[in-house]
Amino acid sequence: MQNEIVTNSNTQLIFLVFGLPIIGLIYCGLGIAAMASFSIIREYALISGLLFILIPFTIAASIWIRASAKAYRR
Repeated sequence: MQNEIVTNSNTQLIFLVFGLPIIGLIYCGLGIAAMASFSIIREYALISGLLFILIPFTIAASIWIRASAKAYRR
């Protein structure tokens, strides 16, 4: 049981250290590519920028709230 917890913890740490920055770079690259490709995104830069920020913020907030609720139940 203890070995499974350590392996799971190591896997999560590897994902945090390597996975999240790579996913972030890909997401930023997609945003830059979309702005370079589509004039509608450049025309409505404020709205598209807000949506671009809101997507990862919503995902992070939902993960944070779910983890907090899980810890509170214990």
